[in-house]
Amino acid sequence: MKRLSPFGVMIEGNNESIDSLSIQNLKKIFHQEHLIVLRGFKGLESEKKFVAFSESFGEVSLWPFGKVLNLLEQKNPADHIFDHSYIPMHWDGMYRKEVPEMQIFNCVKAPLSNHGGETLFSFTKKIIEDLDAETLMSWEKISFSYKRKMEFYDSKTTAPLICKHQEKNYPVLRYCEPPSQEDGHFKNHPSFEVHGSKTSIVNELKEWIYSPKYCLAHKWKDGDVVLADNFTLLHGRKRFTSGSPRHLQRIQILGTQRIENPHLEYTR
Repeated sequence: MKRLSPFGVMIEGNNESIDSLSIQNLKKIFHQEHLIVLRGFKGLESEKKFVAFSESFGEVSLWPFGKVLNLLEQKNPADHIFDHSYIPMHWDGMYRKEVPEMQIFNCVKAPLSNHGGETLFSFTKKIIEDLDAETLMSWEKISFSYKRKMEFYDSKTTAPLICKHQEKNYPVLRYCEPPSQEDGHFKNHPSFEVHGSKTSIVNELKEWIYSPKYCLAHKWKDGDVVLADNFTLLHGRKRFTSGSPRHLQRIQILGTQRIENPHLEYTR
């Protein structure tokens, strides 16, 4: 096991089956490290196998499309998740009735070398631990409202910037970074409203969540599997070259207790 910088670990195999790994041990490491990269294992060549592996970690969140989201660039995308653009930092489940504890990503095909497409993870627990008292007090007064309509939902959420981890009770950031208003290419801008602060807080947060002290950029290789803590981390994506064969599959795992979204105002 190799420690990653600034957080997380990588477990490397030598072409053995991913089923050879102890799920109980992976769960233990996950709760300690918040992010695990599995590299060099085989056995998830089909969606059926990927689902079976993921279900060993808990109940899978169901979507209108099923259990597996295929993240591929589409020819004429209606939404940024199916484009080659960057994706701002966010947490999963913010627009749904239940918030998943874990994301599991399976890299079917990595982007070509130097084509971008890294997935970004920001360790918000550590950010809050490093805040000075004045900044912490200021951030505790801030909340944001978000509205987003896309193929799978039409929802509004209002969340404090600093919330308690939904199972472990330590403070984390719950924040969906707004895309640049000057970015005319970005598909389907969500609406964004700040409460308790000036809009300049967006620039302040950007400096923290993208700082190399807290942000890990995972460069994908074919067959990589990543387990990420959705309750503690924020995640996003770097832009990649259009036409590069980037294909990820994503499954969301609900917590040991099903967590209703406390910030959701409506969804339809």
